Amino acid sequence: MSVLPRNVTSSTAIRGVRWQRSSRSTGMNNCVETARPDHGPGAGLLAVRDSKNTCGPALLFPPAAWEEFIAALH
Repeated sequence: MSVLPRNVTSSTAIRGVRWQRSSRSTGMNNCVETARPDHGPGAGLLAVRDSKNTCGPALLFPPAAWEEFIAALH
């Protein structure tokens, strides 16, 4: 698919979302968090940020591109 993600310089610009960590996270803040914005920057996309830097940047992927990425990891 080769769709390049968009980004926001601070994940705090994505308001009104609930960030989720993987159920496989060990709680050591060495994972990513995802959210699905329904309005504002990233509406309809999947936002991904580093759990160690929750105010830092976030990448915004079309859902199909993120699913393709995850499938390639398996």
